[in-house]
Amino acid sequence: MLSLAALSVAACSASHPGPPGGPVGSAPAGARETRFVDSLLSTLTLEEELGQLTMSPAEGLQTGPTRPAGSAAQIRSGQVGSIIGIWGADRTHALQRIAVEESRHGIPILFSLDVIHGFRTVFPVPLAEAASFDPALAQSNARIAATEATANGITWTFAPMVDIARDPRWGRIVEGSGEEPYLGSVMAAARVRGFQDARLSDSASMLATAKHFAGYGASEGGRDYATAEISERTFWSTYLPPFRAAIDAGVGSVMPSFSAVNGSPPHASVWMLRDVLRGRLGFEGLVVSDWTGIMELVKHGVAATSGEAAQLAMRAGVDVDMSDGVYSDSLPAHARDNPELRSEIDAATRRVLRAKYELGLFSDPYHGASEARAARVTLTAATRAAARAAARESIVLLKNERATLPLSRDIKSLAVRGALAADAKSAMGSWTIVGQAREAVSVLDGLRRANPAMRVRYAAGAAPEAADTNEISEAEALARDADAVVLVLGESSDRTGEAESRAFLELPFAQLQLAQRVTRAARGKPIVVVLMNGRPLAIPWIADSVPAIVESWYLGSEHGNALADILFGAYSPSGKLPVTFPRATGQVPIYLAHTNTGRPHNPEDGYTSGYNDLPETPLFPYGFGLSYTTFRYGDVHLSSDRIRAGDSIGVSVAVTNTGARDADEVVQLYLRDDVASVARPVRQLARFQRVHLRAGATDTVSFMLGARDLSFYDLQMRRVVEPGGFTLFAGTNSAETKEARFVVVGDTLVLEPSTPRMQ
Repeated sequence: MLSLAALSVAACSASHPGPPGGPVGSAPAGARETRFVDSLLSTLTLEEELGQLTMSPAEGLQTGPTRPAGSAAQIRSGQVGSIIGIWGADRTHALQRIAVEESRHGIPILFSLDVIHGFRTVFPVPLAEAASFDPALAQSNARIAATEATANGITWTFAPMVDIARDPRWGRIVEGSGEEPYLGSVMAAARVRGFQDARLSDSASMLATAKHFAGYGASEGGRDYATAEISERTFWSTYLPPFRAAIDAGVGSVMPSFSAVNGSPPHASVWMLRDVLRGRLGFEGLVVSDWTGIMELVKHGVAATSGEAAQLAMRAGVDVDMSDGVYSDSLPAHARDNPELRSEIDAATRRVLRAKYELGLFSDPYHGASEARAARVTLTAATRAAARAAARESIVLLKNERATLPLSRDIKSLAVRGALAADAKSAMGSWTIVGQAREAVSVLDGLRRANPAMRVRYAAGAAPEAADTNEISEAEALARDADAVVLVLGESSDRTGEAESRAFLELPFAQLQLAQRVTRAARGKPIVVVLMNGRPLAIPWIADSVPAIVESWYLGSEHGNALADILFGAYSPSGKLPVTFPRATGQVPIYLAHTNTGRPHNPEDGYTSGYNDLPETPLFPYGFGLSYTTFRYGDVHLSSDRIRAGDSIGVSVAVTNTGARDADEVVQLYLRDDVASVARPVRQLARFQRVHLRAGATDTVSFMLGARDLSFYDLQMRRVVEPGGFTLFAGTNSAETKEARFVVVGDTLVLEPSTPRMQ
């Protein structure tokens, strides 16, 4: 039975029927929301407010000194505002019913989960999805994930991860969109729109989280959780843009980074969370801690006790305490006689209540979740078809000598080697909490299904991380007898992602031995290396010795089927690398948008920047990817060769499919500011467009660049456009381009004043 307080809340909700934001009477939506939230907030005790700021883990998620799992008693007494790690409409309904029917105020709970690249239908990992250079695809995939997750009771996801990463030793590079801020920004906005759609109150929408604010991808040595040392200019120009894009797209929450930036942990940084995030970027949503992120302030050495850590985090602007329970345990004693701290708690609670209001939970606490709805939308034929299409677009063809690919459908026998070929779990990638390996299609199964008349003979030969080479002899023998060979090499999915940093990007000894011996045994036959990995790998021997290389990443539920579509030519590969591939780990970090030195590399002058034992160029450059057809680029045409700082400039280039089959091409546009008051990148991604061209057809692709595209942070840390020359490069990848130049004339244009100075 509803309490009087709960009935009051229900009556208040009933006075504005329909989803929040809809037209009700003459009151603006914002005013109506504010009145409702303020009215409810005024009835809460300090302990109840802190309960709203507390996220409890599901049973079994405690991995350290975390808060006990949210129990019925805690929910009933208002000690829990959100729960992480529970899904399924029946389970979430049971707990939500306690919150809205048995607690004093009837405030609904938020149910959260890391829905990173799919729910039950698993899509390509984010790095692979970025290789599609298709933001519409990313938005559609996130929309399907949100539809499935919300039907199963989830209202809050901790995605997208929008960290820029230029060190592939860092395992979490797999969760982002690579090294270039522009692609990272476009994909961040697309994923936010997919998760949240137009209205959070729609039953298929859930709260998205941009993470990890900010600079997490710059962790020293590629070691997860390590310190990041970042200059102010790099922080603003490289690591901030994807967060700005996510905020502009309306993201509902932001998560701080684990890593201390220039000595300051973001969970305790007033500068980062208040001055930058809320002040300069204008973010008004929730800030949620990362798992044990508040307690880790003690280990960082900026707090002596959990109570001090809680105060630091609250003052910095962390609204929700995920898993630690330190807000509820520590803040009451400090807040009762501290009006400033109490005011900050009020503001945080107001943001939590507003998020629940905007999700429509006060009108429908269950957000439309039901077992029946879940059965209709979860892992359907349509979602599997979408996953297969997404996987095909994410595959990158790195090498194809002598037209080795596509493989002939007349092949009678195919030798498949490498333990990853039969690993359906790895095919899904990391962060597949709900996805089931038994529902995913492995490489081996996909190849078998592609041509049932073809004899497929499999031998593991070598496991991804093992040193045992005893089974390679069998793999050699089978390769000699086959018409063609597919070698599946790389790393298992549980060796990528969080806490999975690597010191070496090269293939382990056993896998390299497998590749070398099988390649020798099958010499003269079609040999294809398929990479399965969540980061760039250093594969110089493979690149030199194997005629065909396919980067498949981890493609999700339909990995095997999509890969077979590519290998047998049902679909022409169109993916492009969203990150640079090094020749050796010793080249790292190696990335496109580096600045020039006073002594750029010159092979004829030993006193220039480079190595004496390795070329300074990457193995595969940013944006690289081949097709089963060929494309010819025309000259780059500009709308003008002189513009003023505040003007826009049009860019166009004609692209012709000069091959014999229809295919997609990703047309890429890069920019360089030739002379500026600070050193600028040699080139950086400015625009891209995926186009479909029939064989022999020509299309003119046009772009428009404005002042923000030409701007940078000057010596005073103002965002400016300076007069001077610029060069544009258009092409099929960052190293094969046509170029054109223009000049910006007039005075310097200041777009933003000096940034809040780093503290």
